[in-house]
Formats: sequence, C-alpha cells, structure tokens
Amino acid sequence: MTDDALDAVLQRVSERVTPDADERERLRAVAAELTERAEAAIDDLPVDADVTQVGSSARSTWLAGDRDIDLFVRFPTEIDREALERYGLDVGHAVLPEGHEEYAEHPYVKGEYEGFDVDLVPCYAVDAATEIRSAVDRTPFHDAFLQARYTPELAEAARLLKRFMKGTGVYGSDLRTEGFSGYLVELLVLEYGGFRPLVDAAAEWHPPVRFDLRGDGGPAAVPPDVAEAAEFDDPLVVIDPTDPDRNVAAVLSAANLARFQHYCRELLDEPRESLFFPESTDPIDASEVREHLDRRGTHAVAVVFETPDVVEDQLYPQLRRSLGGVTDELDRRGFETLRATTFASGVGEASSGRSVLFVETGVNELPAVERHEGPPVHVGDHAASFYDAYADDESTYGPFVDGDRYVVEREREHRTPEALLRSDTLFDVALGVHVETVLQEEYEVLVGDETATLAEEFGKELRAYFEPAV
Repeated sequence: MTDDALDAVLQRVSERVTPDADERERLRAVAAELTERAEAAIDDLPVDADVTQVGSSARSTWLAGDRDIDLFVRFPTEIDREALERYGLDVGHAVLPEGHEEYAEHPYVKGEYEGFDVDLVPCYAVDAATEIRSAVDRTPFHDAFLQARYTPELAEAARLLKRFMKGTGVYGSDLRTEGFSGYLVELLVLEYGGFRPLVDAAAEWHPPVRFDLRGDGGPAAVPPDVAEAAEFDDPLVVIDPTDPDRNVAAVLSAANLARFQHYCRELLDEPRESLFFPESTDPIDASEVREHLDRRGTHAVAVVFETPDVVEDQLYPQLRRSLGGVTDELDRRGFETLRATTFASGVGEASSGRSVLFVETGVNELPAVERHEGPPVHVGDHAASFYDAYADDESTYGPFVDGDRYVVEREREHRTPEALLRSDTLFDVALGVHVETVLQEEYEVLVGDETATLAEEFGKELRAYFEPAV
C-alpha cells in the first residue's frame, strides 16, 4: 500500500460525504426557522428558557444527505422534573405540530420539518456537566467543547471517520449496535489531529486504551487539576472532558472495538472505497437456510415471541440477557451451544413484530438417562444419605460404586433442546424482565428446518448469521 493510494481513496470519499453549499445553506435556514419557532413558544411560558442547536449539524460534521437537526431547550434548574417535561413538550409540539413524543430519560418531541428529522429536547441549564440533573444536560457542554476546538480540517476528518465506521458496521451508540457515538468519533479525531493518524494508531492499539483530553483547560473542559478522572474497566476509555466521571466509550463493545481495529488494518493494507460504502447484501431465503443447516450438521432451535413494547435501548439488552440465559442452561444440560444470536422486528413501532432467540447446538438428543455422582463412600452420613435416597428408586440404575463413590444413572429431565425450551425450565433461566412477561403469555419453538421459515421476516439477519464476516 502506498500513501498515494490511501490519499486518493480518502479524497474521493470526502467529496461524497461533504455537504455542498446548497445543503449547508438549506440546513442553516431550516435550523434558524425552527429556533425562531421555539423561541416564540418559550415566550408563552411562565419561565425563562433558551434554545441551542447541538450535534453534528451544529458543528458541520454531518454527512452529506443526513438530515438531522437537534435543538435543546434549556430550562432553569429551579423548576422540577415534572415542569421541565411539561414545558418541554409544550415547546416541542408548538414547533412540530405533527411530531410525536419519544422517551429517553424523559420525553421529548420528534418530527419532520421541511424534509429534516428534528429532535426537540428539554434539558436543564446547569452551570457545568458535572452538575447534571438529567443525562441530556451534558449535551450542550459536549457541543461547546468541540465547537471551541474544531477546525474545517478536523470536521473533514470526522466525516471520514463516521462514514468509515458506518461502512464497517461499528457506528452508533444505541444499545443494539454498541458502537462508537458521534461525540466519541469527534473526540478521537481531536486527540489524533486527523483521520489518518487515528487509523495508523488504532491499528496497533492494545486494549485497554485510555485517553483524557482535558489538558488544554479551554471552554467546557474540566481541567485535570480540578477533578481526578474516574477509573473504568472498559477496553476503550475516553474520559469525557466535560465530566471526568464518565467514559464516553462506555457503550462500545469489545467486539466492535476489535472490528474497528481489523478494518483499520484492512484500510491501510488495501485502501478501497468499499470499506466506506459497502455493497448491500440480499436477504437469505428459506432454502439457503436449510442448505446451511444441512452443511453444518447442527441442531437449530428458535424461541419466537411477540416483541415487547419497549424502546430499542431497553429491548436489546433484555434480548441478549435472555439469549445468554438460554445458552448457559443448554450448555449446563450438555447440549453444547455452537453459536447463537437474537433479532427482532417491530421495535418501538405501533404494531408489534416478532423477536427471536436463535440457537445452534452440537447435540440434538441426549440419552434417556444421565449420570449423577454422589459422595465418596467413606464420607459417613453424607454418603449414607445419598445411598438411602436412591436405594428403593426403581426409576434409577444403582446406586452402585464407581471408583470410591456412589453413582446413580437417573432419568434425564430434558433429552432435546426443544423439550427444555418448551418446558417451565425456560423460566428458571436469566431472562429480561419484559421478555419474560411476553414469554409467559405465549411463544413458540421452531426446530431444525422449521427455523428456515424465519427467513421471510429476518432474511438479512440470518444472512449475516450464516455468512459471518468481521
């Protein structure tokens, strides 16, 4: 690989992701109009407040074609949470009459205006990010920190990095993705001074990796000599320069950090635009799923149920917890989980979809009996109690002595994975609270080739599962 080859790729990508003058002016005009509408709505309230634009659209780090505008309405700290929510929604609905309410830590209004996706979020006007009363109170400080330090060159680098992370599937701080947030991207670019230096360094990172950008003591930063940064166990630690008790990379999974490093090496070894703009893949169909299962010789089971009516950031941690509980129990019972995944449709939508816990095991059926070892014969009362418990049990083989201990062979409770999953044993494993509630109402278990029917609804997810890549 030559520097010229990489530079050429980055130049072409930059041209594709940089908004042109018309797009910039259009966003500026719409944001100004929305701000005026918000200020007019605030004038009708019995409290003072102000409006600030935050996020990538405020810092010129958004990608061409992205049409998001984030406006925060800052209220005085003297009002309580109920009043904050009420006034915030009043302003939101006044600005976006066709908008709808969504919920993060508290409700806000989301809608479309002149072709732009708009979030209008209430927060407290705290004096510092270390004094937040709501998680969103930090956001204006994040914006102030970056606005004071970013240059057009850094903005270009941030756009490149965001597009690279989107192309490689590691961008997004939602709990479904567990990737890099936009704020984290922009802090890393600031730390390294550009896209290429960051990629060069990240390719050689040896996690855990830690960064603290508070050194310049500029606007919105909490200088190191004012507050000591907390300790974290995450693979990537980026101390929030506005709140040193927070790791900006806390959501990032170890797997997505590893993927990012892998693709940094790929980009350096073989620069290509497809790492930024990968081709879309077609969904897998049922016949292909059956072919994969036949080739793999595994036993597939899927627990299928109605998607719980919770927001995405609540659902996916619960799905992962439930999947872990199921696979742990299958392993404990001897069914040897090979791989497993979870996916869902209808998340956060008016009409619910379906959620799936999909598991492949290496064992499809176990013997009717299982070995159960007791204590060594010489262990007095304990050994005698074990012997007496089974001595008259005609359903067991034994007790007999194997080596120096009592052993029985007793009837196995569940011989197949599907038998376990169809039984009440499913509710003895660790399940997400909303997942468990839905399962108690109704669920079905698909077995073997039956799981191929899921391809109609989850073809893309099953393609990614059966044809895995980094």
